[in-house]
Amino acid sequence: MSRSVITLSAYQTTAERFFTTLVDHKVDLLLDVRLHNTNQLCGFTKQRDLAYFAKVIAHADYLHDVDLAPSQELLQPYLHHDIDFDEYASGYRALIEGRGGIAIFDRDAGPHASVAILGTATKKRRSHAEVLAQMVAEATK
Repeated sequence: MSRSVITLSAYQTTAERFFTTLVDHKVDLLLDVRLHNTNQLCGFTKQRDLAYFAKVIAHADYLHDVDLAPSQELLQPYLHHDIDFDEYASGYRALIEGRGGIAIFDRDAGPHASVAILGTATKKRRSHAEVLAQMVAEATK
């Protein structure tokens, strides 16, 4: 099955831009791979709200899977600038490979034709969602 995969960020975006992207790409699964997605600082991307908005606005299913999220032990040094993105990406890739991440992604994506992987990129910080999308692309070559 041919599947389209894009990445989205929960940060530094408006609800309009976020949901327009989902609609424009005909996303039918929003796969949330954030470690933390329930606090008020998440705004419209808080787990319960996002599941509702994705379904109503974009007609997309929503799934949060922490098995595709980084560990706290990997995430904290990156957020505190103790490691750079290359080291973070390498650690994330090893972690996800160890968990059988491609099989997890395939299970999560199921019959969906267009998947948006939701991460936490900002203008100054890249996200593990980018690494996961690369891993998926490599696995489907």
